[in-house]
Amino acid sequence: MAMIRYFPAEGPPLLVPITKPLTTIGRGLGNDVAIPDRSVEEHHAQIAFNGRDFQLEELSRSAEIQINGKKKRRARLVHGDRFTLAAAQLGFSMFSELPQQAPDADSSGNEVGGLRKLHAFSERLMTTTSVDELLEMLLDDVIEFTGAARGMVLLVDPAESDAGPRVRAARNVKREAIQDAAGKISDSIVQQVIENKRAVIVSDALSDTTFGKSESVMALQLSSVMCAPLLSQGEVIGCLYVANDQVKHLFDRQQLEVLTVFAGQASLILQNAMLLTALRADKKKLEEELHDKRFGEIIGACPSMLEVFRKLQKVAATDISVLITGETGTGKELIARELHRRSNRVDGPFITVNCGAIPENLIESEMFGHVKGAFTGAIASRPGKFQLAHEGTLFLDEVGELTTSLQVKLLRAIQERVVFRVGDSRPEKCDIRIVAATNRDLDEMIKTGDFREDLYYRLNVVNLWLPPLADRGDDVFIIAKALLSKYADEMQSPVRGYAPQALAAIKRYNWPGNIRQLENRIKKALVLCERTLLSPEDLDLGPEAQQPIMPLEKAKEDFQRKYVLEVLERNNGNRTQTARDLGVDPRTIFRYLEKEQNPIPSGGSSD
Repeated sequence: MAMIRYFPAEGPPLLVPITKPLTTIGRGLGNDVAIPDRSVEEHHAQIAFNGRDFQLEELSRSAEIQINGKKKRRARLVHGDRFTLAAAQLGFSMFSELPQQAPDADSSGNEVGGLRKLHAFSERLMTTTSVDELLEMLLDDVIEFTGAARGMVLLVDPAESDAGPRVRAARNVKREAIQDAAGKISDSIVQQVIENKRAVIVSDALSDTTFGKSESVMALQLSSVMCAPLLSQGEVIGCLYVANDQVKHLFDRQQLEVLTVFAGQASLILQNAMLLTALRADKKKLEEELHDKRFGEIIGACPSMLEVFRKLQKVAATDISVLITGETGTGKELIARELHRRSNRVDGPFITVNCGAIPENLIESEMFGHVKGAFTGAIASRPGKFQLAHEGTLFLDEVGELTTSLQVKLLRAIQERVVFRVGDSRPEKCDIRIVAATNRDLDEMIKTGDFREDLYYRLNVVNLWLPPLADRGDDVFIIAKALLSKYADEMQSPVRGYAPQALAAIKRYNWPGNIRQLENRIKKALVLCERTLLSPEDLDLGPEAQQPIMPLEKAKEDFQRKYVLEVLERNNGNRTQTARDLGVDPRTIFRYLEKEQNPIPSGGSSD
């Protein structure tokens, strides 16, 4: 049994066994290890046991921890470690160091034997992963130590409380599994332990005033029985039961104490097993959800995304040019790749050109290639993206960033399916499909002369508009869970899910950077978080990050203003026609125009 030893300034050391998954240490009386030292924080540190390792970690940024003389925020504890919390001195032991009393030689030897069994079992925890094997080893050690004839681990199912506890593992003195173990247990003793949450020792069950008249005790002719509860966060999840029908007064109080610690070990094993089962169930549920809401590598089930999938499926098998529009981070490249994957060109290359990332003096060479000596530094001929995409798909990302001079050459290449390398007069045929993407308003750029209208119509044969993440409803939950599942495994992170508050914060946040921003936040949280569940703070979604709630009247006013301006634009600025379409007085249109041209400064008056 692992122990914490606290060395106060005066008096003997305080010994505390570790019997729970989380053991808290601090100045507050509610801690498992309460340290009356003013230098120690109210909640200073905790020791987490995952079934294999004991991990010491801080609970407060201002909580100073030193392990073996070195400052740490968290570290794995090993037998013999000494550590300080501020000025308080503590030690860690992998086996019990109960204070010596004055028992007889037999009981002292019995106690040491129990401690050795506990220590040996703790070491085997490090190398065995099977829950069944661990429980069987635990029962074998308990039976050997106590001299019992049989031992059982029983579990309580909260959903079937009327059915009583069921046997999870049962062993006899020959290290064999017991068949029909439920019929060899005293129901009355088990029931009292579960109800009172306290261990029980019965030296002569048939003569015992409490249990002697129990039907199960009389039927089984029980003599010596010990039973200890299995606790999880204060609730009973089962019990550890040992018995011998042949020998009376077999068990003593020291054995019951050691049995209680073994019960703590069994509780940890079972809690980890239940957590693992729950995580596997969550993963299976997520996979089932994704099966219905995944379109290739794209996740979505909101109406706007279903419309994108419908269009994509229809145009994928053709060679029609597709323009993908939407805010940055909405997944335009994923859509382009899915178009290629579902097309007749799937066996050909998928070549991406980021039109905004290539310097203007190099982009023509990148697009169409160059011959040796075409310019300074052209030491060899090289094909461009058009040639590399032959018989495949060319994805022009951020196509709105192209210069007008290159737009002319791109238009000719798309029309004639022929390109010329820089410095060469020989044409090269290119059999490619063009898919383009942009987050810019190309219609507005055409009006200002920054984008050629004829190129726009060549690229925009079919338009796929991707909605921002904030408008996709519950899709954000599915995407967030899928991203966490993917990156937690890749980064070997302890994180396995989101706290409910984190999911609520994810839904409330506006996500101006869309899926890319969500993905980056999750990656960062997985690297820095040391808990199993992500909180809003881990995702930088604390109260300060939430969008303030706007009064209803202000929200209505903002919507009406935007809608009036949108209709006015559709009517080419004709205010009378706009007022007629909206069914309002023309003066209303003038009022909104005045607000747009002369916005009220912050803190100003509207009079």
